[in-house]
Amino acid sequence: MTVTIWRAPGNRYHQESTTERHRYGGAGWLVWGGIILGSRTDLHVQSVTMTGHIYRDVILEQHVRLFRGAMGAEFLFMDDNARPHRANIVDECLQSEDIIRMDWPAYSPALNLIEHVWDMLGRRIAARQPPPTCLPELRRALLDEWCNIPQD
Repeated sequence: MTVTIWRAPGNRYHQESTTERHRYGGAGWLVWGGIILGSRTDLHVQSVTMTGHIYRDVILEQHVRLFRGAMGAEFLFMDDNARPHRANIVDECLQSEDIIRMDWPAYSPALNLIEHVWDMLGRRIAARQPPPTCLPELRRALLDEWCNIPQD
């Protein structure tokens, strides 16, 4: 599990800057969305833990391939270098679909625009009143807030 923390200088150990997370025993969720200048894909939320097979079958085959077809030859795909995204079956799928993956350094989330969108989405969920209290409410909140993120 990778945790990325973005906070203002001087807030390193402030209580509001830390969240306790339980590493094992929780439900696994796949949350995926894509962005492009001035637009976005639908948000995909599924109760499953991400693997290379899931990523290929659910995300690449059902979403990225179709999005690439709509965009044409200029489509350039960027992911976040997570381990399932680098599985051999994923590379084979991208190659077979003529999807070009953008090269960029691993472990550099500040360079990946979607990481800023995930941060914004998380902040919007955290600011909801009342906050989601169960998984179905969280799923609905994710979908609602994704649609409300400004496109500018």
